Amino acid sequence: MSVTRRTVLIGGAVLALAGRAQAAITLSAALDAAAEERDPEKARALLAGFDPRDLPPVAALDLVTARAGLASDIAIRRAGQPGFDVLLERIFGPHRGAAAVERRLIRAQQEATRAALLLFDARGIDGATPGARFVRLWHESDGQFADSDAGRDAAIVAMNKALDRLRAMLPTLIGPVPGYCRDVSATRGSPEEQASGKVGARRLPLPGRPGAYVVDLARIADRPRCSLPSVVAHELLPGHMIQLPIEAAARPHTLRLSYAPGFAEGWGISAERLVARAGAWADDPRAQLGYLHWRLFRIARARADIGLHVHGWSIDEARARLVEWHGEPAYFAPFDSDLARIAREPAARTAEMLFALAIEDGTRGRRGRGRIAYHQALLVDGRMRSDEIARRART
Repeated sequence: MSVTRRTVLIGGAVLALAGRAQAAITLSAALDAAAEERDPEKARALLAGFDPRDLPPVAALDLVTARAGLASDIAIRRAGQPGFDVLLERIFGPHRGAAAVERRLIRAQQEATRAALLLFDARGIDGATPGARFVRLWHESDGQFADSDAGRDAAIVAMNKALDRLRAMLPTLIGPVPGYCRDVSATRGSPEEQASGKVGARRLPLPGRPGAYVVDLARIADRPRCSLPSVVAHELLPGHMIQLPIEAAARPHTLRLSYAPGFAEGWGISAERLVARAGAWADDPRAQLGYLHWRLFRIARARADIGLHVHGWSIDEARARLVEWHGEPAYFAPFDSDLARIAREPAARTAEMLFALAIEDGTRGRRGRGRIAYHQALLVDGRMRSDEIARRART
């Protein structure tokens, strides 16, 4: 190749990159305008002149997500009183309808329940329902941390020991991540944070600043030892402390965030399953049961979402189902307050669990490098909707 031709090709590539960058800047302004526009049809029209093929990957994902979400908003406005399916599509993406979604949730619930019952049988923990067995597990005296400063410190030590185990598993499950994402820990927080109730919060890591999950241990009797390892996977590694900082670095537009809000929670839920299936708790049946309780909690609240908004369940009926299915409420979600929230936010809890299932579906049949490549593809540009998850799973 001649120097002249090489120069021309390099120059053309530079111009193409510059053109894509300029298109992304122009799109950002259009997305800002669309976010301010109250009429979704007018907002979507503002994005009509853009082609995702002309944009860098992050901007292209902003565009397709915003267009899809605005299309749902248009359908909602035209419907007047929108049904559950269109509300779910708005915050999740294409799906097969509430009936098919419910069947999928039931299959996932049955799988988790069967696994839990086998472990309960092996430990000699019986009960009339799965929920009754979890209640017995929760109140085993040798599974509790002491209700004291020493007990709370011991809980944090146990969580950081689990974190070390999960940190070592990252290369074979997720692959390379920014170093600062690994620089995280569980903590009780400062005395001021504890006194003010600023606990149960995340401090996301940044370059040069470690991250932390400030654990709420005020009601430590409600946080048995078995429940905490999966919290580490969800809140720290490989959960939120990987996905959220990488997403922040990608700088997705706020419209994309609003039309795929459950992706981050879905990533955290799928992270719990990923490490459990990789054997993180193979030597600790209690921790495995703790993971399965978290799994059943997330599935059950999605089923309660459908029950309340599609089948017309009463709050009392939904509560009875939750008690039967997993017995003990999640620490941060007592049954009554959680059901009130589910009633106020139709489709939100279903979307979160569906995101987890969609992410998990993409790992089916993948091992080693293939699994790593898939997880990297889900992380690099920030959150996405169901159709984009499926597309990246196919590549």
